[in-house]
Amino acid sequence: MAPLSRRDLLRTGAASGLGVIVAGSVDAIAAPAAAAQVTRATGYGPLVDDPAGLLALPKGFRYKVIAQSGVTKLETGEFTPSDPDGMACFRSGRDFVLINNHEIGGSEPHRTPALAGLTYDPGAGGGTTTIVVDREGNRKSEYVSLAGTHNNCAGGETPWGTWLTCEETEQRAGGVYQKDHGYVFEVDAFDRDANLEPVPLKFLGRYSHEAVAVDPKTSEIYLTEDASGPNGLYFRWVPPKGFRGGKGALRALALSEGGDTAGRLQAMSAFKGSRHIGDLSEATTPGTRYKVRWVDVPDRDARTVSVRKQFEPGQVTHSRKLEGAYWGDGGAYFVASYARISDGSVNEHDGQVWFYDPRAETIELKTIYGVNPDPEADTDYDGPDNITVSPHGGLILAEDGEGLSHLVGVTRDGKSYPLARNDLNDSEFTGPVFSQDGRILFACIQSPGHVFAITGPWGDC
Repeated sequence: MAPLSRRDLLRTGAASGLGVIVAGSVDAIAAPAAAAQVTRATGYGPLVDDPAGLLALPKGFRYKVIAQSGVTKLETGEFTPSDPDGMACFRSGRDFVLINNHEIGGSEPHRTPALAGLTYDPGAGGGTTTIVVDREGNRKSEYVSLAGTHNNCAGGETPWGTWLTCEETEQRAGGVYQKDHGYVFEVDAFDRDANLEPVPLKFLGRYSHEAVAVDPKTSEIYLTEDASGPNGLYFRWVPPKGFRGGKGALRALALSEGGDTAGRLQAMSAFKGSRHIGDLSEATTPGTRYKVRWVDVPDRDARTVSVRKQFEPGQVTHSRKLEGAYWGDGGAYFVASYARISDGSVNEHDGQVWFYDPRAETIELKTIYGVNPDPEADTDYDGPDNITVSPHGGLILAEDGEGLSHLVGVTRDGKSYPLARNDLNDSEFTGPVFSQDGRILFACIQSPGHVFAITGPWGDC
């Protein structure tokens, strides 16, 4: 996401890339030789330049702008906040309800309004807005559902109709900030009163949170960390005995006696046989599978030492740029956006998609992109970030790399294709999510800040 985007970092080693290797989205693993093909005949066909210079889509597809930072208005009269990021969609009668993060770190022109009762820390400008659209994707209203949080990056929806919004920061109280940050907050999609007096879910840890995925059977929560020096970790939260996920359950747990350390927060440690895997960039071949063990976090609130620095060498598995997460197909998908030797990674790549199987306690590399030789060419992709599972088959990835930005589809048989291209600028795509009926794909361009409803002749991919 924005604070650590590769757009702001030096690129190294581009000439020695692996090429683009893409292995199937869900059920299939394509052989590398076949998977290396990236072709415009895959998916929905070639992209058509947008006369409005905003969003290129395949023939027959259309978009509507349903929110725009600094242009559209909230119910209270303020402008839609800057930097739309992670997003979830919920069904409400004949309408769809979107909860949209705003990754505001302090200098953005349009902060999330610090409304009474909805503000955690008036010194922070991030938060979430809730956008209501009809079944055709027409905007009906937008309002603040959380304010006073910092750098709300991605998150994840829960099985009980709420959104977990993640602060990608380790900011401590001081200066303009009246409270510590680096937490996860829960936002209700339907009950506005449930969002009053925001409560940080401290049992999920204080670190640079990126995204979450929730197991609907066990209520276990899987979390990514976007951090470096050392690289970030992949976490699991195991609820305390007797906990049952549902409306208000996480908030009640956080407010209960001992709630700050309720359940167990654990970091992933991966193995190939008896050999410990120190960094996920070690995997370069789709289908690579590692056994997983989980190690308890000593001090999840990181009172003196960042969580990722609390482990001995060889105790846990790191990864550069752990980003999007999504629950689907009985497990948790998660993304590593890129890796470079210079950042401590073992190998270089321009994106991995992993799948954690909770029954087998394994992770499997589903997709890997080699270092993109020409980010300005409209043929290869790099820097996958947010992720969603498509109801039409395969995956949709939001590109946050260098050069051109796309929404990238990955088909069932392991081929990538462009679904959309940012024709306005080189800002990243964020927040892809489908409506419950599969007719609308909602997604954002982070800067200057557009939220789209995309429709078209969806088919099996």
